[in-house]
Amino acid sequence: MGLDLVLFMADWKHLSAMPVEKRVEALHDADWPPELDDEYYIGRPRDGWTWLPDRESAWCAEYDFLSTTGAYRAHARAGDAWADMRPLVDALLREAMDAFLGGLIWDADPADDPVLTGGGGFFPPTTDRWHPSLLLVCPPEVLPGKARAWTRVASRLEELREPFAAECEGWAGRPDTFEDFTAVLREWGTVTTEAALRGWGLVGLP
Repeated sequence: MGLDLVLFMADWKHLSAMPVEKRVEALHDADWPPELDDEYYIGRPRDGWTWLPDRESAWCAEYDFLSTTGAYRAHARAGDAWADMRPLVDALLREAMDAFLGGLIWDADPADDPVLTGGGGFFPPTTDRWHPSLLLVCPPEVLPGKARAWTRVASRLEELREPFAAECEGWAGRPDTFEDFTAVLREWGTVTTEAALRGWGLVGLP
């Protein structure tokens, strides 16, 4: 897809105090604040959550996926893999996976993608899918449900191995291996659990 994913966990209350049209810009500025010099960014670890130096006053954190190179393509491929294998998965696991991945890296109906409406108007809507200002929006109120769904999914990931082999293995545009697929899922489990604990939302920028 040619896009990178920059994923933020953010305090919706802080963002709501800003004009809608300024919220994406505020996240971009938080990723690279002008008051910090280049040495900070060159030296900072790129593994998991990254906070601004003053963590106590920070209203957002960036998550660096360890299982990808930063490209959005890996997440889109995992979402497509789930779409392919869903019919082969039992109903309870399928329901939990749908609840977990929906609005993150997969949508039952692409027309329902929260990005198209800016997450219900909280952000400006995406008007150009080829040059989006947002890749995903997941508001705080849905994160507890996703965290609960992840707890149901996490212990049953091995049950997805055969459906993955049948529908995805060896196909272009899908994760290279089952381990690559589940590694992405596990990191999304980490992300949704942490955001739910804080009562914050998730925003993915290109």
